[in-house]
Amino acid sequence: MFTTPKKIARVCVINDLVTDHRVYKTCICLHELGYEVELIGRLLPGSLPIPGSWPFKTLRMRLLFKKGPLFYLFFQFRLFIALVLKKVDLLVANDLDTLLPAFVISKFKGCRLVYDSHEVFCEVPELQNSPAKKKIWEKLEAFLLPKLSTCITVNESIKQYFETKYGVPFHVVRNIPAPLTVDGTKNRNELGLPENQRIIILQGAGLNINRGVEELIKSMAFTQNITLLIIGSGDVWPVLPQLIKETRTENKIRLIQKIPKQTLWHYTRLADLGISIDKDTNLNYKWSLPNKVFDYIHAGIPILASRLTEIERLITHYNIGAFIDSHHPEHIAKRIEECLSNPDYQLWKSNLKKAETELTWEKEKNVLISCLKG
Repeated sequence: MFTTPKKIARVCVINDLVTDHRVYKTCICLHELGYEVELIGRLLPGSLPIPGSWPFKTLRMRLLFKKGPLFYLFFQFRLFIALVLKKVDLLVANDLDTLLPAFVISKFKGCRLVYDSHEVFCEVPELQNSPAKKKIWEKLEAFLLPKLSTCITVNESIKQYFETKYGVPFHVVRNIPAPLTVDGTKNRNELGLPENQRIIILQGAGLNINRGVEELIKSMAFTQNITLLIIGSGDVWPVLPQLIKETRTENKIRLIQKIPKQTLWHYTRLADLGISIDKDTNLNYKWSLPNKVFDYIHAGIPILASRLTEIERLITHYNIGAFIDSHHPEHIAKRIEECLSNPDYQLWKSNLKKAETELTWEKEKNVLISCLKG
């Protein structure tokens, strides 16, 4: 008796796989659609191990270079080689830095290509001080995007940007977390957190420069009876221990490097306030709608945020938090204190239940599946 072989989907991303929950959810959807799935990314010195529960294959490429032009060139070559040698029926390219090899392979092998843009890539801070590099990426984007038939992005602002610029339709799939399976819940004592202090949290795998991390640390010098948790990773991480020492806030701040999402959830749900204070320094940040905002909502904790377009729209619509008006440390500290003592705090908590009910992965998943089916 003959069986029809499964169709094969290969999902491409430039990161180290484990902390990218959007890409993980894409792989799960493809698995549920009956595809044999392989997720291709890279291996970094600090990469977390691949969970044994993942129902799909992974390929982590070791690269000679870690950053700069040679890194991107070498990555494109390695990804092309990894794809050209394999059977594939559907390719999913995540962000512009994986699109060229995926596009070439899709034409060479006659397979479908789905493009998922997590941000306005050409407006990332790393390219703002390098006009030559930015121009190369812009030309590549202008060459490739008009040739694509299925494109996805993370919110309405970025969708409108791409559609206006390139005349290509985009679908919105927001970074709403999928329901987590967690064994039990941990209390503050079990996590080593103070019982008699209010806890605020800033989390994320992209805690980079101009995300407000440094100012948040400095603000803690002006607060009382508050513990700040900073959990994740990013290019600003190496400077944080020294900054904490300089501001003499060692007893107020705990740094926890990136941890699995199931472990992170225990910390998030115990916090009293979630922080998201990226700066409006470029279009990519201006229109961002970070995963952590939805994580805070689903953990039931009010949010203090900067007034970025998509975040402000969400918080205002549901009335689930407040905003800072500047990044001066004293102002941030004042707003933190005001939020935690705000008469509307319990109203925010109540409204979060409605937001959690309406902002579900199941709704976003239907859009994603439609795009993957073609």
